[in-house]
Amino acid sequence: MNLIEETRNRLGAVGVWLPVGMFVPTPDEERRAIQRLEELGYRTVWGGEGPGNRELFAYSAITLAATERVVVGTGIANMWSRPAYTAQSGGRTLAQAFPGRFVLGVGIGHSHQAAKTGSDYRPLEQTRDYLAAMTAAEKEFPSPVPFPRVLAAVGPKMLELARELADGAHPFAQPFEHTPYSREILGEDKLLVPTHSVLLGDREQARASVTRDIELMKRYDVPHYFKGWKRLGYTDADIDGVSDRLVDGLTAWGDEERIAGRIKELVDAGADTVLVNPVGDDLPSIVDQLERLAPALAEVTR
Repeated sequence: MNLIEETRNRLGAVGVWLPVGMFVPTPDEERRAIQRLEELGYRTVWGGEGPGNRELFAYSAITLAATERVVVGTGIANMWSRPAYTAQSGGRTLAQAFPGRFVLGVGIGHSHQAAKTGSDYRPLEQTRDYLAAMTAAEKEFPSPVPFPRVLAAVGPKMLELARELADGAHPFAQPFEHTPYSREILGEDKLLVPTHSVLLGDREQARASVTRDIELMKRYDVPHYFKGWKRLGYTDADIDGVSDRLVDGLTAWGDEERIAGRIKELVDAGADTVLVNPVGDDLPSIVDQLERLAPALAEVTR
């Protein structure tokens, strides 16, 4: 069995994406939350990296040490936060310490993050160079325990780069239609690990959440999410008016069975693992939703 097949088996069909650092819980609260997710049967937990967040490799080490079986993924380790050599070394260290339990997700982030480093923003070229430098570092110091590397990818060129230089793709903030679109570009022999928002509630609650997300995207000028939506047929009217179609594309809402059914549709459409991202205002409310969803999501298989 190759590394990608082994990773698919370890991740399972459904995992969790947590907004690391957004709610500023104590480390003990975070450890207890992730231990609870492991007890509930979730097999993989991922977290992102952004302004003010905890350093993601250190956070991953804390999470891995606090659990026994959970596979931890970085979704994503921002390329502006560390050199490629350091990212590869960090992945190698965690993979050796916790064999089979670490997935390294990397991504170029956004133009405002590049600006903070004094750099320009040429995402495709810079991502290619970064991945090539990681590969060179791996050749110089091979990891005793291989670990998969996935790339944050939304558009077709970045998905092609994920197919060429990584073990797969980790799309974020994209509607349902993006999963079959990504699978077609990646092919069958690469990992596809999208996130998808979930909400135990009705469409109007989901619309309010999508509206907040759109406002944040506009505030921080991250247009490639919108470009991804438009590539799939959504219009400015859908985005500005937060249409039913857009809400339903971005959020699995309803009761436990309805949400699990929607996640199953994503798996059937080509996702290897869907990382559910519960809408919530704090870590306890997110964990509460995941506890309610756990029995239904456990029935979702490939």
